[in-house]
Amino acid sequence: MKKMMKLLAIVTLVFGATFAAPKIYAQEGGAAPATTEDGGMTKPAEDAPAEAGGTSFIDVVFGSGMVGITLWFALFGSGIFAAYFIVDGYILVRPAKIMPQALIDQVKEAMDQGDVMRAIEICDSDPSSMAKILKAGFSHVEEGFDVIDEAISAAGDLEIEQMMQRLNWISICGSLAPMLGLLGTVQGMIMTFASIAQTGVEISSLALTISQALYTTAGGLVIAIPSVAFFYSLRNSANRLVLRMQVVTGDLIKNLRNVEVVEE
Repeated sequence: MKKMMKLLAIVTLVFGATFAAPKIYAQEGGAAPATTEDGGMTKPAEDAPAEAGGTSFIDVVFGSGMVGITLWFALFGSGIFAAYFIVDGYILVRPAKIMPQALIDQVKEAMDQGDVMRAIEICDSDPSSMAKILKAGFSHVEEGFDVIDEAISAAGDLEIEQMMQRLNWISICGSLAPMLGLLGTVQGMIMTFASIAQTGVEISSLALTISQALYTTAGGLVIAIPSVAFFYSLRNSANRLVLRMQVVTGDLIKNLRNVEVVEE
């Protein structure tokens, strides 16, 4: 989690520098005064259409006030975390990581020989979820097959819960993003109507400010839609792996009904 916070801080600074630099440059540079035919200077056209409220992404972000900027950076953070947990999910939900074939083959060979202690040693040397589940069952081998089955079920439920907790972060990011976007839009609408009440605004300017306020909702949906899609895809893959792991585990422990442990 500390690494993720550092990553978020770095990306936030990069976004801030990228967005702020052009705006600062534009403010400092300003519009060059025009000259007349006789060499006189004219007043810059402050109300020219090009300066009357930009519609670029930078103008949208930094023209929404402090609350709006904060919400935009919250959206950026939600998107960064969603991308991180999606990559983490694809690394996590892999057959080679959850139930390595080498582990299955070695444990099966040991169980065919009736060497439970060897199977326990193999599980100790493997960090995968299946190794932890099998070790939980093998540790109760002297207590009967029913106890072994219960221990494996409990260990399996624990591993599945830990896996789903990591995947659920994708769903959390996908759920927060549209709410943050909607809050940004509401905040922008409040500012727009407050400005109308105080100073009055032309229809074209009103339409421009409302369109800018809707950008946050669009940004939230851009983050939420792929996040939800990736979450359900990873969750379904995890469920298929869990079912497969249960079948393989049941096949590996079936010989424990008649195995006796011999301590050396």
